[in-house]
Amino acid sequence: MTLTVDTPTAAPAPNNSAYRTRTAIEPRHYSGVNWEGLRTLYLKEVKRFWKVGMQTVFAPVVTILLYMMVFVVAMKGARPTAAASFGEFVGPGLIMMSVLNNAFANASSSLLQAKIMGTSPDFLTPPLSAFELTAGFGLGAATRGMFVGAVTALAVWPFAHFHFAHLWAVLYFSLMGSLLLGFVGMLAGIWAEKFDHLASVTNFVVMPLTFLSGTFYSVDRLPEPFRSISHFNPLFYMIDGFRYGFLGTSAANVVLGAVVAGLLTAALAVLNWRLFAIGWRLKT
Repeated sequence: MTLTVDTPTAAPAPNNSAYRTRTAIEPRHYSGVNWEGLRTLYLKEVKRFWKVGMQTVFAPVVTILLYMMVFVVAMKGARPTAAASFGEFVGPGLIMMSVLNNAFANASSSLLQAKIMGTSPDFLTPPLSAFELTAGFGLGAATRGMFVGAVTALAVWPFAHFHFAHLWAVLYFSLMGSLLLGFVGMLAGIWAEKFDHLASVTNFVVMPLTFLSGTFYSVDRLPEPFRSISHFNPLFYMIDGFRYGFLGTSAANVVLGAVVAGLLTAALAVLNWRLFAIGWRLKT
């Protein structure tokens, strides 16, 4: 007699979406903008600099305040333009310089630290598109730049006593300037592989362009060809337009400056979007 044993066969898995949902975790798909992810990235960038506020907010304000005190005392009685005293003239320039430098520092240091510490998968792995990454880092940099600029304005006001002649220019150029340098900082952070690389961009690109943009002097007083060369410096238009918002006078066409600021900021945003999309120097 032959003994036969029936061996049960596995039932085929039902071919339906509910079963697949129970047995496997699939990536979440977004038909539009991942607003929750973008908000989280932005808040991470803001909390990152706010957590060390003495270093990222108040230290730059003290530096700018020292600049203001030294220059106002040294140039007491000088009038760079007929419309303003030296304090009224240099005050907006120093505020804008603070905005630009801090926006650059926020984006560049955030990306470079993530690469060095190996935490870049924290923002590359979640379902965040290249647009959302660009917007999150850019808005975080702009927030730090404009916040430090506002605190700086309060600190230097006793030495300048400036007033608003065109509020739209103050808001527009501070926003465009912070976004522009934020995007430059993103490029530097993506490109750099160590802090020496980042320092070279700061010392040889950002700082010279900032100091040679008419922060401490009127470019109208420069001899040719240096006066014309200054108009090829994009930061000149940022500072000149921002100063126009306080004094009501400018060294260049304000509309041209606004267009240059907007176009250059948009171009750098597209470039950063493309680098995030291909993962250049971010994905191994």
